Amino acid sequence: MLRTELIRTVPELLARHAAERPDRVAFRDDRRAVTYADLADRTARLAGYLQVLGLQQGERALLYLDNAVETAEAYLAVPRAGAIAVCANPGAAVPEVAHILDDSGARIVITDAAHLDVVRRLVAGRDGFLAVVVTGDAPGLAAPEVSYDALVAGAAVAPRDCLGLDDVAWMLYTSGTTGRPKGVYLTQRGCFWVVASWTPVVGMGPDDVVLSPLPLFHSYALVVCVLGILALGASERILTRFSVDEVREHLRTDEYTVFPGVPTMFHYLLDRAGAAGLGAPRLRVCVSAGAILPAALNSDFERAFGVPLLDGYGITETSTFVTMNGPEGTRVMGSCGLPLPGLSVRLVDPATGRDVLPGEEGELWVQGAGVTPGYHNLPEATAAVLVDGWYRTGDLARRDEHGYLRISGRTKELIIRGGENIYPAEVEDALLACESVADAAVVGAPHDSLGEVPVAFVVAREGGLDREKVLEVCGERLSSFKVPDELIEVDSIPRTGSGKILRFQLQQRLG
Repeated sequence: MLRTELIRTVPELLARHAAERPDRVAFRDDRRAVTYADLADRTARLAGYLQVLGLQQGERALLYLDNAVETAEAYLAVPRAGAIAVCANPGAAVPEVAHILDDSGARIVITDAAHLDVVRRLVAGRDGFLAVVVTGDAPGLAAPEVSYDALVAGAAVAPRDCLGLDDVAWMLYTSGTTGRPKGVYLTQRGCFWVVASWTPVVGMGPDDVVLSPLPLFHSYALVVCVLGILALGASERILTRFSVDEVREHLRTDEYTVFPGVPTMFHYLLDRAGAAGLGAPRLRVCVSAGAILPAALNSDFERAFGVPLLDGYGITETSTFVTMNGPEGTRVMGSCGLPLPGLSVRLVDPATGRDVLPGEEGELWVQGAGVTPGYHNLPEATAAVLVDGWYRTGDLARRDEHGYLRISGRTKELIIRGGENIYPAEVEDALLACESVADAAVVGAPHDSLGEVPVAFVVAREGGLDREKVLEVCGERLSSFKVPDELIEVDSIPRTGSGKILRFQLQQRLG
């Protein structure tokens, strides 16, 4: 079933719920809560003042802040100004954020006090830059810095509210095959189509209260935990970060009905609370995505806690979900479920371009409204993955005779660590910047709780490998989850005649 009434623009959905459930809390965090009536008003005011600051239709505004109610508001307000909301990982290394700022051309940054010093360094002397909008308590602001709270409390300025369903409203960055992050365009139709097809499968509705520890810079969180909440008129508690103790404390109340997470979170919950139980009186479903959910973890979690843990598959370029397991009927543990209504999938032999038979492995291709219109300023990269209306995911999968999909690997060299994407080339660039490293290659090593972790094979320069300095440089240039878990010194890196790394040989050395 496809809930077509949910496929509407942000202003339409805000107006509907402000009229139908004005006092219903939409989003809550540790500091504050916002009702639907307030959400409609505050996003309108923020959008209007972004326009006053000079943000033009089609331009970008960068969101660079921790999980908070303001993050959700900004995701909704920027499109109301006719602009595109870009979100950066608040834990990313400074060079990564600098690349996103440069590549997107964002003229406004919405940030918080914790990241203000970094933003000040990044925008200093930048031509055409308009403003830094700072949430929370941040004294001593000076132009071009302005207070978020002051903007939303000021006199109302009408937002443009001009974007159509097929206009780009959000742009999230994901690593490419070269390791450089690419801006993925997402439309309102694409994102809300996924919401309209995904929520009936898991049985979500306006009465649900979601507890979300997901980082809001991810497409999974944007679509499920911001746009999904808005579309349904549901309610959500936003956690700053995942903590087993905090999640258990919240779930013990009689409030929360849905808990979305990544496999690593469910592993830690099972490890820490498996014997005692969650004690969650109203929790009726958990949802997993972001990485492959092992069948054993799925079964063990449900056996320990008595709550369905539903696995799904999706990526940023498909506005998150492509497939999903439902709580009713047949479920195949270890699979990522069936395609969502309105989405078509193919499994294609990469060598021949022909569809494979059930049980055979092929590259997963996706077609439907959720597929991205393309990458920002990268027409060749867009053309390489969008072929005759099909998006080539680069992921390998098998399909059983009933249509259930199981992700089996990747044609790309992606490492997924606890739901976070790591491309070897990006880590290798950081390693090769170290004075004591002559050559390097990175592969994924299996990990019980994280799925995979990056391991680096390095060739030392004359004088030996300075391990401490290598890890220090990687920590400066990369997000913490991308820093290699292990450095293995070797005499040489195996390569083809054309210089390509033979990664499978390195994988074999890991045993």
